[in-house]
Amino acid sequence: MSHTPTAPSRGAPARRRAGLVSLGPLPWIAPAILLIALVVLWPVYEMVHTSFLRISSSGFVRGSAGLDKYRKLFAETDLGHVLTATVLWTLVVVTLTMVLSLALAQLFNQEFPGRRLTRWALIAPWAASVLMTAIGFKWMLNQTAGVLNTAMTDLGLINSPKDWLGDPNTAWPWMMFVAVFVSLPFTTYTLLAGLQTVPAEVYEAARVDGASTWQTYRKITLPLLRPAFLVGVVINLINVFNSFPIIWGMTQGGPASATATTTVFMYQLKDTDIGESAAMSVVNFALVVVMVLVFLKVSRWNEEES
Repeated sequence: MSHTPTAPSRGAPARRRAGLVSLGPLPWIAPAILLIALVVLWPVYEMVHTSFLRISSSGFVRGSAGLDKYRKLFAETDLGHVLTATVLWTLVVVTLTMVLSLALAQLFNQEFPGRRLTRWALIAPWAASVLMTAIGFKWMLNQTAGVLNTAMTDLGLINSPKDWLGDPNTAWPWMMFVAVFVSLPFTTYTLLAGLQTVPAEVYEAARVDGASTWQTYRKITLPLLRPAFLVGVVINLINVFNSFPIIWGMTQGGPASATATTTVFMYQLKDTDIGESAAMSVVNFALVVVMVLVFLKVSRWNEEES
């Protein structure tokens, strides 16, 4: 008996195409999701897992520690000061960065001789390594060989060299200055990009309506700049809160933990207890998430400006 070969079902390719369509963009973003899982989620899991372990100074796991590492962390006498210092550090640096960047962005948005050169010059702090910049300022502020002490002594501004980074009262302002210095380029260019998206016709209409310069800036420029401003604030909040190279490069959080933030304090703890350091990392991660969520809630980032 002869059998007539059956033609392949024409519905199979259609069903496969329908199946791919039902997945939406997932096949295209799957590599990015996998990368995020490997680079972000897995380290977070390991960080949390380590905080519940008892680990020797040589790195060997000695069993579960339960919540002991968290109890030990919250019993640290320096923790309250470190948390307070971290909040103040973040608020001061981010506020100064945003205010100065807003002024610089407004300046660079104007036509003036040498504008291109000054724009390129602003990139220099951004292009340089943050750790290199911190170490450079550390040597500039050195008590015995620093150029600042030498210049101020020669000019008669101080009677004897000062240990600028040895005293927390002077170390904090200098570290904040360096943090603002390295944060200005990115934030300024973010705001400048936002300013350049404002249509010129809007300003022309405001002039025709008789609006003053301040009214135009407050009613037009700032509302239209809001998306770029929020991006700058959020990224600076995360970067400054987690800032490590500046403080470690200039003072290593010393003396003791007097100039340490939570990130630096975490690094200090690893020398004595890796599990406690991991617990500090978990607390630091939670604080960053809460801080950003609170800011986004308060700023109503996903609502249109009325």
